[in-house]
Amino acid sequence: MFADRARIIIKSGRGGDGHVSFRREKYVPNGGPDGGDGGKGGDVIFEVDSGVNTLADYRHRRKFAATPGEEGGKKNCHGKNGEDIVLKVPEGTVILDAENKRVICDMSGDNKRVTVLEGGRGGLGNQHFATSKMQAPKYAKPGGDAIELEVILELKVIADVGLVGFPNVGKSTFLSRVTNANPKIANYHFTTLQPNLGVVDLDHSNSFVIADIPGLIEGASEGVGLGYEFLRHIERTKVIVHIIDGASMEGRDPIEDIKAINKEMSQYDANLLKKPQVIVANKMDVCPDTEEDILSDIRAGIDMENVEVYGMSAVSGKGVNELLWHINDLLNNCNDEIITYEAEFDPMELRNEEDSITYEIDKDGAFVVEGAKIDKMLSYTNLESEKGFLFFQNFLKENKINEKLEEMGIEEGDTVKMYGLTFEYYK
Repeated sequence: MFADRARIIIKSGRGGDGHVSFRREKYVPNGGPDGGDGGKGGDVIFEVDSGVNTLADYRHRRKFAATPGEEGGKKNCHGKNGEDIVLKVPEGTVILDAENKRVICDMSGDNKRVTVLEGGRGGLGNQHFATSKMQAPKYAKPGGDAIELEVILELKVIADVGLVGFPNVGKSTFLSRVTNANPKIANYHFTTLQPNLGVVDLDHSNSFVIADIPGLIEGASEGVGLGYEFLRHIERTKVIVHIIDGASMEGRDPIEDIKAINKEMSQYDANLLKKPQVIVANKMDVCPDTEEDILSDIRAGIDMENVEVYGMSAVSGKGVNELLWHINDLLNNCNDEIITYEAEFDPMELRNEEDSITYEIDKDGAFVVEGAKIDKMLSYTNLESEKGFLFFQNFLKENKINEKLEEMGIEEGDTVKMYGLTFEYYK
């Protein structure tokens, strides 16, 4: 079954912890620290695979995770980096943040391989914290946390021309005649259950890709029928070919059908009606004597500027060649660039939010410093030990917390609150 949408959870690898160890060698009774750094966690990478044309691989598996980095070892041994996980997707896949539907990345154009989540950094071993006053530090930094995110994958096919129209108007028959595609064709509604792509070769220098979009019905933009599931595939097309049953073989009014389909496209995305469009009255072989009258009535009834109306028979081929060359002319006047969606959200902001530090002065005049980064550091630091307190002071200095507090006007003896603890401030 064709799959053009999937909802999955991705997770980068956690960084390995730094190691605490000391040299233990013969004739070296007081060896210095030699704890190695932890390995970096694996990344989550999306990659375009030309051999993949659906998102079926993500229908039955929900979670994809890179591996964590290994802890550092003694003798300055660096922990092994975690392995990346590479997720293969078809070109045209848009990756969205599931919570807010913001675009993370559009796997189109130059975006062939994109790192969406980076693994956590490796923690520093205790060798990095030796100073002249503290030559045997007994702590090391933990590795950076992993990032987990739920995303939506949406495939928006990349085609030059999109075929739209009500079910059973002959879109699949037309596609099979003008391209090498082999869609399923039968005389009942919703024969086409997936977008079909085909390449039209007019001559050595003129060719284009057509996508047969499954039949739309009224209410499609609101989720009725199958149309809503495939409206997204029209977004990238440059030209829209609107096929109608010109002979009204099923008793439908072709003009009302045109208005109904255009209404659905407009409600889904108003920009769709700004694309070049051509109206094609199919099945004209059934009524050859009244073809010109039918086409004239359609032209008079649609009230659409700069939109040509063509008659054809997808079965016999009458009028098809003229239509294809008109489509080619429309494409030649379009921008050649592939329509891509700009990124609206960088998942790495989640890590920045975790690392952010906030400052405020409460009603009692105490300076309150908060943030996940501080909470994490204090959770593994023993402030009652001299070494732990020195590590805490270095943390304040490295993160310029003291500078920020001084900018806020803190003075010696003022109260500082962190992680439920209360301190008096001294330079």
